[in-house]
Amino acid sequence: MAGDDRPPEAAPDEAVSFETPDLYGAYPRLSQAQIAFLAEHGERFRVEPGQVLVREGERCADFLVILSGSIEIVEAHGTPDERVLRVHGPGRFLGELGLLQGQVAFYTARVREPGEVLSLPIDRLRVLVARDPILGDLILRAYLGRRALLVGAGAGFRILGSRYSPDTRRLREFAARNRLPHRWIDLESDEEAEALLRRFSIPPEETPIVIWRDQRVLRNPSNAELARLIGLSPPSTEETRSDLIIVGSGPAGLAAAVYGASEGLTTALLDAIATGGQASTSSLIENYFGFPSGISGSDLAERGDLQARKFGAQVWVPADAALLKPEDEGYYRVTLADGGDVVSHTVVLATGAWYRRLEVPGIERVEGTSVYYAATVYEAQQCSADPVAVVGGGNSAGQASLFLAQRVPRVHLLVRGPDLGAKMSRYLVDQIERHPRVNVLLNSEVRGVVEGDDVLRAIAVENNRTGERRNLVVRAMFVFIGTRPRTAWLGDVVALDDRGFVLTGASAQARASGTVWEGQGRTCLGLETSLPGVFAAGDVRSGSVKRVASAAGEGAMAIHQVHEHLGHTTVDIARHPDDTEAPSGRFTEPGGGHNTSPAH
Repeated sequence: MAGDDRPPEAAPDEAVSFETPDLYGAYPRLSQAQIAFLAEHGERFRVEPGQVLVREGERCADFLVILSGSIEIVEAHGTPDERVLRVHGPGRFLGELGLLQGQVAFYTARVREPGEVLSLPIDRLRVLVARDPILGDLILRAYLGRRALLVGAGAGFRILGSRYSPDTRRLREFAARNRLPHRWIDLESDEEAEALLRRFSIPPEETPIVIWRDQRVLRNPSNAELARLIGLSPPSTEETRSDLIIVGSGPAGLAAAVYGASEGLTTALLDAIATGGQASTSSLIENYFGFPSGISGSDLAERGDLQARKFGAQVWVPADAALLKPEDEGYYRVTLADGGDVVSHTVVLATGAWYRRLEVPGIERVEGTSVYYAATVYEAQQCSADPVAVVGGGNSAGQASLFLAQRVPRVHLLVRGPDLGAKMSRYLVDQIERHPRVNVLLNSEVRGVVEGDDVLRAIAVENNRTGERRNLVVRAMFVFIGTRPRTAWLGDVVALDDRGFVLTGASAQARASGTVWEGQGRTCLGLETSLPGVFAAGDVRSGSVKRVASAAGEGAMAIHQVHEHLGHTTVDIARHPDDTEAPSGRFTEPGGGHNTSPAH
């Protein structure tokens, strides 16, 4: 790309007639001043009709601004399924969230009308937007919106498999939790399925498969294989070293990554499935200062992920921690299930908790098809025309009920106790009691399921006060009945309470082996486990407040205590070049500053 010294052409005040209208701020037009600012640091080049600037399936390292002419965004370029998704004219810029996260492109950008384009390397753009937060805010909001629109359009790769297959559900959940543009083709009901299987000579019993650009087929890939296909960052199988390892990327882990990296620690954030943790399964979080319209858990997770990356944290997904082991000289080694090790001076355990499984007769036959432990768009799509049941009396159950009531004809909320407000926030209680599609059943427990053809037909519900039983016709059940900690991988390395949650502070030190704390010159810190330098934050910690804001706060506090621990050691910390200041030239979060996560 050859540059020149000509001034940039002015961005027009009006869009060209065929241009895709701006939706939800996803396609903003840069001002003339913003283009002039970027042009001082970029290169201009001529483009001709049919020229491909970004190719689906390949990484793009450049930020592109249209100075004149027009560019169309195309899916399945060069195949019989090719379709134009968007058209952009002068003043608009290309790219979406994957450009910031190092993923491959899920679309092709092709020149429609000849003109000129301004190009800047993405690393240079990061430096520039740090000097102009308004520009950075504009670009980041647009990229978040574009990713949501790509997901909604079913762009990207295709997953072909049976709705009854656990591996199909695993792949779909991985794609949905990571907000990867994709489309599911149901082996049982989609007419396209048979034609695709014939095209690729694959028998039905070898599904699920992942199809990428009609050129590459993965047969029942692991999550790590799918991640590598689209440019996510699973860790290397070789040993790596850092100052801080954070295991788990819910609100506690993301907050720890943001504060650890921004304060100069080389930080690695690991998660087995996706960033966001249990919070990312919340459809809408309303009761937090600064979010008057609420924010979905997945949006919150995505913002936290970007914020951690902007300060230089390494985010590795999928990375399933399998073993924690103390080593000599105060180091700790985290071994990963798929191979590889990460060695660090300090560790923050932020693995959170799982929703408990509902133990009733017959449920195992329908757990892969009709019983869910999250309520996001992914799960809601499976039951949009049928009544559903939500089991639980806490905020997660309340949020799920309201979210599903927007998409299904009837939601039956089953609460074991006599009072809906006993464990649920008042604002949720008020909305549920007013909602015409939500039917609240108090003193109610599920005693069994009625299934047919491996899908749920009804549930047996008992009133625990009167003993009366009846069958409730529902086609799906969403379960939110409390949590169990994700600590099985820790074995007996750190002290746990009777329910398996990680002990911290004085309780942890009291349970530590006799010599662990000798020579430390201090007592166990408030969020420190029975091992010096290993901390716990969020839902995995014994005695924690099970709220998103509390988890994020503990993640930030853990980093303060990490520094206290390091202050008592003689290790050398590999800081960023400007020491405790955040590395310059990275995208800032909308609104600026450090986010704290909303509470349920």
